[in-house]
Amino acid sequence: MPPLFTRWLRSARLIPRLLIAGHRRKSFSTSVVSYVANLANPFQGIRLRDYQEECIQSVLSSLKYGHKRLGISLATGSGKTVIFTQLIDRIKSNSDEARQTLILAHRRELVEQAARHCTTAYPNKSVEIEMGNMHSSGTADITIASIQSINSGDRLDKFNPRWFKLILVDEAHHIVAPGYLNVLEHFGLDKKRDDSPALVGVSATFSRTDGLRLGAAIDEIVYHKDYVDMIGDRWLSDVIFTTVESTADISKVKSGNNGDFQPGDLSRAVNTKQVNEITVRSWLAKASERKSTLVFCVDLAHVSGLTDTFRQHGIDARFVMGETPKVERSERIDAFRRQEFPVLINCGVFTEGTDIPNIDCIILARPTRSRNLLVQMIGRGMRLHPDKEDCHIIDMVSSLSTGIVTTPTLFGLDPSEVVKEASVDEMRRLKTTKQEGGPGTTGDGGGEHKKAHNITFVEYDSVFDLIADTSGDKHIRSISQNAWVQVGPSKWILSGPHGTYIRLEKEDTTDDNEKKFAAWEIRALPSGVSKSPYAAPRRLLKATSFIDAVHGCDKYASEKYPRPLISRYQRWRSGPPTNGQLNFLNKLRGEKEKLKVTDITKGKATDMITKLRHGARGRFTSIDADRRRKEQQQNSAQEREQAMQLREKVTVGPLSV
Repeated sequence: MPPLFTRWLRSARLIPRLLIAGHRRKSFSTSVVSYVANLANPFQGIRLRDYQEECIQSVLSSLKYGHKRLGISLATGSGKTVIFTQLIDRIKSNSDEARQTLILAHRRELVEQAARHCTTAYPNKSVEIEMGNMHSSGTADITIASIQSINSGDRLDKFNPRWFKLILVDEAHHIVAPGYLNVLEHFGLDKKRDDSPALVGVSATFSRTDGLRLGAAIDEIVYHKDYVDMIGDRWLSDVIFTTVESTADISKVKSGNNGDFQPGDLSRAVNTKQVNEITVRSWLAKASERKSTLVFCVDLAHVSGLTDTFRQHGIDARFVMGETPKVERSERIDAFRRQEFPVLINCGVFTEGTDIPNIDCIILARPTRSRNLLVQMIGRGMRLHPDKEDCHIIDMVSSLSTGIVTTPTLFGLDPSEVVKEASVDEMRRLKTTKQEGGPGTTGDGGGEHKKAHNITFVEYDSVFDLIADTSGDKHIRSISQNAWVQVGPSKWILSGPHGTYIRLEKEDTTDDNEKKFAAWEIRALPSGVSKSPYAAPRRLLKATSFIDAVHGCDKYASEKYPRPLISRYQRWRSGPPTNGQLNFLNKLRGEKEKLKVTDITKGKATDMITKLRHGARGRFTSIDADRRRKEQQQNSAQEREQAMQLREKVTVGPLSV
């Protein structure tokens, strides 16, 4: 075999480039496929994990009952490529001519990754790529296509829908984007049709009640297994979480079109000498022994600033970005896989489709409001690897009042929880303790606190406590950017226009298989139309988890209600209350405790009135009581800190700021 060809084959990333299996190079492609298959075939005699077989059976069962557009919700690291390749053979065609499979992805790395697995798993099938200057014939057994390329020009026309039995979509939370919908329409999957191919989309960041928008492409999610389940079953690496309070002020950072922070503004807020120093010092204090740390930044400037700070402390930190030349990026990533240097810093490169299982530490140096982004970032470190016992996630937390999603909120904790070295099994025990009303139910989690120069660590011994539900506005607002108000122990309200509102409540059920949360829309009727001011409640959704229920409601509200009305990040909410609001509240407070314009904001008054109108009078708390409680909490916190310092397990040295 020629030396140049051998060198190509040593780089797995270049194999798909040799598989440009248009009709012009088909014989060459087949020879490469055969050679690769002879090297090693990890799918020969493979023993599926129990959940993988369970997932495949769920898909096959749903197809048997006539469903065509299916979603699979699987955690990063669950082996979705194994499931993909199994489905290609196990999903049968409805006709003799429908034999082909199309795999869609939105990034080059995902296309190449799928091509590597398919050529290895199916040495006797033709595998082609449609991406960039690589053109497929449209007749291969398996085609892996970039969504951008297949929508370019007339490239989609060569794919005859009648010849395809299966469409697979990787990272399918993107599936409602216009490019995907255009491809689905071409294959007759814009709506349910008996003669269309089967569609299976896989994502780690589906919400099972993502409902409304997702429904344009997927009819049902037939299987769900998140990373929390898989950590508990030891299919994913154990994780340890630490959140670090930084000094970054992101209160004035604007939101972008996607609802997350605007990158330029966010970078200027977090990319300061002080914040970068805190980030590096936190890593030195908590994770300096880790061999492979991946750091997520906002943009190029942030990458540069944080890389320089690591190097100033003598740490061999290197970086990759979207602009990094492909060959250079590949070499740097390969060196990181070989553990030749300890810290790799990136922005926008490793959130999806990256397989570097040796990652044993992740630094979230960029705040986010996106739960999906947080899941994708954390997922990079959850793959199993023989050289690691767990992965340490260090979350650099900024102002909680800005609506950031932190690792605690991701798991269902109050967003003010700041944790240090919280591990999975201990959190499971802590969850049980909280549910039974034992020690730790006040929210401190039995944690250990340590402050050093504005850096706050709070330690739990180990992460299932992070799953435990907490109550109150603060918890639901850690999940949602909308102005939800809790009006009862298990009831929440989101006010819409003209008196219409969404009511979310936990249902009483003894059947563990039933949904536990339900959401209803109560629509206000015009005056004089009916004796009742409201129409009959209309159920929007049911869900098994609180987070899924909230996300489903938010998805509905985003399409039906004006954003300025429901979002809590609106300027009007920080303005003064109206006279009508003050009069309403002061009638309840009495003459001696009247509120003044300067005592409360318009948003706070709106929320308090919502509580009162929906039966929360018993939960109404005066401004003075809030102040007294805060003073008591501050005093208690000082006492706890003194006591906890006596039993601190980890010594943290002074950090410069």
